[in-house]
Amino acid sequence: MSDLGTFLKDRRARLDPSSFGFGATRRRTPGLRREEVAQRANVSATWYTWLEQGRGGAPSTDVLDRVARALVLNDAEREHLFLLAQHRPPQIRTPARGEVSPHLQRVLDAFEYSPALIKNVMWDIVAWNRAAAAVLVDYSQLPPERRNILKLFFGIAHAKTEHWENNARLIVAAFRLETARMGVSGQAKALVDEMVATSPEFGAMWSDNEVGAFGEGTKHIAHPAIGTIALDYSGFAVDGQPDLTMFVYTPATAPDLAKVKALVTARSC
Repeated sequence: MSDLGTFLKDRRARLDPSSFGFGATRRRTPGLRREEVAQRANVSATWYTWLEQGRGGAPSTDVLDRVARALVLNDAEREHLFLLAQHRPPQIRTPARGEVSPHLQRVLDAFEYSPALIKNVMWDIVAWNRAAAAVLVDYSQLPPERRNILKLFFGIAHAKTEHWENNARLIVAAFRLETARMGVSGQAKALVDEMVATSPEFGAMWSDNEVGAFGEGTKHIAHPAIGTIALDYSGFAVDGQPDLTMFVYTPATAPDLAKVKALVTARSC
């Protein structure tokens, strides 16, 4: 039996038939039968049997999602199912703009003098620490729909330092690549249309069709109260949540660190 068949058989064996309205008597093996999984997934019993046996070719995304629901798979199990059946992870579900877990927030808060934030695949900022609020933007003062890196980067006048255009091109290229890679390019269209309508600079850069990564580099910001600050940044994937990325900005020099400390201290007073 293939790895896919073994995985499917194991997961259906773990389910209690009575929980789904199936009789639990006269069963030679534990869990759901193949025809019961097929019924829950709204596919034929023959097709599902072939899936476990590795016959019939690669299943469609829609059918795999139905099988995942039929077997009550969690997010990690659903991803594993897609990797086995299609040799790629599933497309990201509708990105959330909600809160992150308390554990993840504590990771952000541990960076006392390094602004840190978490964005989703649509580049909405979903979490940040005190240093980010002091040095970058106080996101708590913005409505959720405005907490978006594209909207902020192309909309804040003081953000346009001498390095602005180069950083802007990197952001646009990375956004195009990430939304396509994560399977949400269709969902991104509304945001792109809004940005093109409100920012000629974004429109020009988007029409260049550049793609690229935005994993690390140096960000220069022109803070209205304390002048230019150089911050080295790195991006980190959040394990188990492929739609989230954490960015940590570290002061590039001792004078930059002193400026960050002054801003964070002033915010605490």
